[in-house]
Amino acid sequence: MSLHPAQEGAKLIFAPAGASHTLEIPTGPGQAGQFLKTEHLGGLKRGELNTEDPIAQFHAWFHEASHPGSGVSHPETCTFSTAQLPSGRVSARIVYMKELDAKGFVIYSNFGTSGKARDLFGAADGSSTGNPWASLVFWWESLERQVRVEGRAERIPAAESQAYFDTRVRGSRIGAWSSRQSAVLQPDAGVKDDDGRAMLDSWVKETEAKFDGAEHIPVPEFWGGLRIVPERVEFWQGRHNRLHDRFVYDRAKGENGGDKWTLERLSP
Repeated sequence: MSLHPAQEGAKLIFAPAGASHTLEIPTGPGQAGQFLKTEHLGGLKRGELNTEDPIAQFHAWFHEASHPGSGVSHPETCTFSTAQLPSGRVSARIVYMKELDAKGFVIYSNFGTSGKARDLFGAADGSSTGNPWASLVFWWESLERQVRVEGRAERIPAAESQAYFDTRVRGSRIGAWSSRQSAVLQPDAGVKDDDGRAMLDSWVKETEAKFDGAEHIPVPEFWGGLRIVPERVEFWQGRHNRLHDRFVYDRAKGENGGDKWTLERLSP
């Protein structure tokens, strides 16, 4: 990525030009690169999609992104966004999608003290109410594809969280118990050059002592899985001149009361 030199009083970065393996080199300052693989991938047409089920369609795309030759290192990586009420202030962070089932997309995290917990379930002091709406964004650059998911978040049963928790290395399980996520770490004046890390290290030592010699470590009550049940899923395929292909699924009520999905093409 090349950054145009800033002049006094000017923007520090202006129209950075992409120069990755998926983009053309721009022809002049401020001209963004074009997607190169469009002709090879052929864009995206309605007939290529599973018109009945966006989760099945996501699974198909994820399978392609997971192929060793796709150029995608970690297809499970996504941006998870939440919004705090009543302010409407939005927070976003990178997470890993760990499970996909017929109901939705599952991530794992601390839901006791984290910003996610505050946004989704409300502050412990009652200063904010919970907002279950959340979104996920997957970006697979080498495939020039993006998937956007919007829906309601719900905790999954503890037994399911335990099954995943058991797959983590011991250090990560200890870490989940130890970290009071997003809590302020206070420096220890008795530790030279400490900036707060000593407090976290002390929590880890306490947890290690608690589970010393134990093979089974139970999943913490404050930690576990969160399923985002989609209400809207958009599939995006890059095209030249920013005239991308976009298709969106929206959940709707069927004639017999069950849910169905509508599918529409959106203008870029």
